Amino acid sequence: MRFIGAYLKKYIKIIAVGMTIKISGSMLELLIPYVLEHIIDDVVLEKKISSVVLWGFLMIGLAILVRAMNITANRMAVRVASESNFDIRRDLFRKSINLSGSQVDEIGLPSLTSRMTADSYNLQNFIRSVQTLGIRAPILLMGGIIITMIMDWRLALILLCMAPFMILIMVCISLRGIPFYEKVQAGVDDIVRIMRENITGIRVVKALSKETYERKRYDNANEELAKRDITAGVIMSLPVPLVTLLLNIGLTLVVIIGAKLVNAGLTKPGVILAFLTYFNMMMMGVMGLSRMFTMMSKADASAGRIEEVVKMPVDLLPIAEAEAAHTDREGFIVFDHVTFKYGSDDPMAGHERQNCLTDVDFVIKKGGSLGIIGATGSGKTTIANLLMRFYDTNEGHVFIDGKDVRTYDKDQLHRKFGVVFQNDVIFADTLRENISFGRTVDDDRIWSAAEDARAKEFLEGYEDGLGHEAVIRGANLSGGQKQRVLIARALAAKPEILILDDSSSALDYKTDAELRKAIRTNYPDTTTIVVAQRISSIMNLDEIIVLEEGRVVGHGSHEELMENNEMYRKIYKTQMEV
Repeated sequence: MRFIGAYLKKYIKIIAVGMTIKISGSMLELLIPYVLEHIIDDVVLEKKISSVVLWGFLMIGLAILVRAMNITANRMAVRVASESNFDIRRDLFRKSINLSGSQVDEIGLPSLTSRMTADSYNLQNFIRSVQTLGIRAPILLMGGIIITMIMDWRLALILLCMAPFMILIMVCISLRGIPFYEKVQAGVDDIVRIMRENITGIRVVKALSKETYERKRYDNANEELAKRDITAGVIMSLPVPLVTLLLNIGLTLVVIIGAKLVNAGLTKPGVILAFLTYFNMMMMGVMGLSRMFTMMSKADASAGRIEEVVKMPVDLLPIAEAEAAHTDREGFIVFDHVTFKYGSDDPMAGHERQNCLTDVDFVIKKGGSLGIIGATGSGKTTIANLLMRFYDTNEGHVFIDGKDVRTYDKDQLHRKFGVVFQNDVIFADTLRENISFGRTVDDDRIWSAAEDARAKEFLEGYEDGLGHEAVIRGANLSGGQKQRVLIARALAAKPEILILDDSSSALDYKTDAELRKAIRTNYPDTTTIVVAQRISSIMNLDEIIVLEEGRVVGHGSHEELMENNEMYRKIYKTQMEV
């Protein structure tokens, strides 16, 4: 809970004011049954209707004042909970988008999503409740015991004997509930993952008639989550009936013993009625504490999950020039005998991960172009990931403009690139914002990039050209239109390095050829790397490398590879139908 406390420090004044109001309101609420006892046992005996009315109005005034104070304190608690959770979500989001590739792989995108949503919601509920139920419930419970001790210590002893058992029940069960809620949140991660996969791939699911299969997969995960939730819920629901049972036993004893004391003249009828009211208050307090412990169990599990991300060490920091590798090889981009594998080995399980790239070595000159082709899983996209330093190499080094990529500041490095990745994202925004993407790019430059990407023809179909008002999403565009918008985004800032990762797969051959010609003509100083599945997209580039299982099995121009590389020739003949 220290993690939550750190975010509440800046709100300490409003919390203090709200808690003062809440405490005052709860203490005044405890006076209402005491006033009722006084009216029944003392005021009524005076047989003065004016006195009864006066004390009655006092009770009504106390009730209105208590309600007003509770509403004020609750509103302040809601404000603190919302604003502090805003801070938590902000830090979690900022940390999430700055995680390295390996850190994202470790946590998982579905888990990051559920931490941002379900876990942060649990914290907000807890922060709000601890300022309301967390104050009122213990005051009603302990205050009721103290006042009843003052009114009649003999009857109060019955409550006092019950209190330790009630507290013990709630604490023990709550401590058991925390691990179960951690499992519940892990189940939420699974649900989010399956939903994300199905929403993203809904067309594939429908096209292959896999709705029944995916429903079954979701139902299995949902059933597992329900089982975990039920287990946690059953455990955390035990305090209320057990504590209520103890209170009802105590209440029965108070009525029986109180009746005997009244008959013996040792106490008054109003005291018994007040005791019954205080019993109800204490029962409300116990139920409130039980809810608090449930929320605390959820919040403790959620806080741990969020803290794990927020306090992750900053990965892939720039290194000093003195620590960096150096190269004498001439070229704007140099891959110097690079070997890389995702994740890490697990020696305890005897599991060793396979290299994704092995001894990859190539050089690209300034303004040059390189095509990368190979089977799925051969490591094509990994080259782009290492070039942009989403990961660090296991062996070998990557250089840009003569410098080790590890020496660049992250923003300085990434500003060099214009990138279109596989399955890239069109955001729910206007076409203009999708292309400019928050950068200082004027409309003339956006139109120029759109024309080079062969997107201008359909952009002009929008009433205001760039769709300043029309919000689009990926589903609003065809596959080819989407890819052209993404390419326009990559070209808009005139990058030093352009990476097109299978970005023309939905384009027809004519449009693809026009796009490649526009890039060669209008971006002569841009170094281009094209990852492609079809040879027509790369055959006119300066150099081509052929990857097979992470190794370079062919390197040269199209003509050289056609002459010397069997694998490249097979791909060419298959695709070009020669």
